Amino acid sequence: MRIPNRDLLVLLRNEFASQQAIENEVECINHILVQAEAADRFCQAHELVDRNRITSKSRKILRAIRVSELKPFCFLINKN
Repeated sequence: MRIPNRDLLVLLRNEFASQQAIENEVECINHILVQAEAADRFCQAHELVDRNRITSKSRKILRAIRVSELKPFCFLINKN
């Protein structure tokens, strides 16, 4: 699995944690974030609302977010 290039701030309660323990924590956090940022998870958590219809189809949601601005009366709504 490819490790994304990102900056993380990890606060630990234990000041005596070894470097290996810290790297393990960062690896676990990266694993969780990669799963949460996946396109299928994004599509599960959102729906596309048009003036006439509501859709949860992944292909339409992903196509809508690729453009910089949505069409008029078209909304991307988080289900959470």
